[in-house]
Formats: sequence, C-alpha cells, structure tokens
Amino acid sequence: MYDYPHTRAANTLLWSLIREQLGYGPTELTHDRDPWDIWQSSELVFSQTCGLPFRAGLHDKVQLIGTPDYGLVGCPAGHYNSVIVVSSASTIGDVKSLKGQSMAYNEGLSQSGWAAPQAHLKQANVSFETGPCTGSHKASAQAVATGGADFAAIDGLTWEMLRVNIPEVTDKIRVLDRTLPTPALPYITSMPQDAGTIANAVESAIKSLPTAARETLHLKGLVRLSPSAYLEMPLPTAP
Repeated sequence: MYDYPHTRAANTLLWSLIREQLGYGPTELTHDRDPWDIWQSSELVFSQTCGLPFRAGLHDKVQLIGTPDYGLVGCPAGHYNSVIVVSSASTIGDVKSLKGQSMAYNEGLSQSGWAAPQAHLKQANVSFETGPCTGSHKASAQAVATGGADFAAIDGLTWEMLRVNIPEVTDKIRVLDRTLPTPALPYITSMPQDAGTIANAVESAIKSLPTAARETLHLKGLVRLSPSAYLEMPLPTAP
C-alpha cells in the first residue's frame, strides 16, 4: 500500500532495515503479484493491507503486526480518515448537497474509498449514486476533476501525497468534508511467523530510517492496536 514511484526507494529502504533487524526474509519486496495471493501466503513475512480486507476476509488467516502512525491532522495515533472531494467549480456546499450525486470509488473493498464515505453519508442521512469504480484513489480524484463523478473519498495520506505529486489534478478539486478517523492500514504477517518479533523489527526500522525517507512515507512510528479495533467496525454494503 502507498507503493508509488516517489515512495518506492523509501519503501525498499524500510524493508531492508526490517530484514536487517530480523535476520531473515526475502531480499526484495514483491510488487507484481495479486495482493490477495500475497496476503494469504503461508510464507508471508511482512505486508500491509487495508482495514476492510483485514476484517472482511483476512483477520482469521493472518496475524496483525501493528499499525503505522502517519501523524495525520485530526487523527489519533495509528488512525486515518478520508477527505471527501468535489470539483472546485461545483456549487456543492455541504454533505447534505451530495444527495443523489455520483461517487467515484477506488474499489469496493477499500475502507477509505468506499466503507468510510458510505458510513459518513449514512450518518448524515444522505443517499448517493454509485459512480465509476476507478481502481485507485488517483483515478478517483481525476474522475472528479474531469467531471466523471460528482465526488469521491480519498485516503487522507494519499490526498497529501497527491497534492504534492499531481497538483494539476488536485488544484481542480476541493475538500468538502472529512470522515471520522478509523484505524490505519495494518501491517500483517502469516500465521507461522512470530508477529511480536516482526513488530519489534518494524519499530526499530522506522526509528532508523533517514529523515528524508521517513518524511516521504510520512511514518511517525508503530502503534500496537488489537484486531478488535478493526473488527468492531461494521462491514459496508457492497457496491
């Protein structure tokens, strides 16, 4: 997760430091396999998933290592939220005005792109139209910027990264609201692994990251949330 061209080198360095602490593990990160194959592999040492896949299908097949803290404004440690964005040219002024509007979403198993906005709008008693399934937060932002959808919900950390890396898109949209914070994307390992030892290695690796790499990844530390922090959240209705 958060595996973008501008984060690739920092992620690679983070993994090398984790592996150095552990004394074992693959020499390189895997970038080209289906995430579900990786997450469910009995050989998995370290990966990151989304909170919704974790509670919907992985929690009894993997171990939770811990949750990264990205230091997002308005969020407790180890939590994040979504920004609900609309076109800068739109007359939509508040969440109530989203009634009947179309929402672009990255995928139906996304906590930030689907579950969080669905819960947020339900709380506001606002019904919406399911818009295009875009495949990524970047593509959802582009859909709103170009008129392909009326609004979208973007992972709070991804939003900060997009603002820096594709301002030509984010300058055409604006933040309308933010969802309530939920636990951030968890680090996981397979059942045969020693999750506690890996958590200690991750914690040390984050502390050892050079400042530039830590800032690129927005990493502040590791939070030891329990699985119940994820499992207590209800599953959303599928798109």
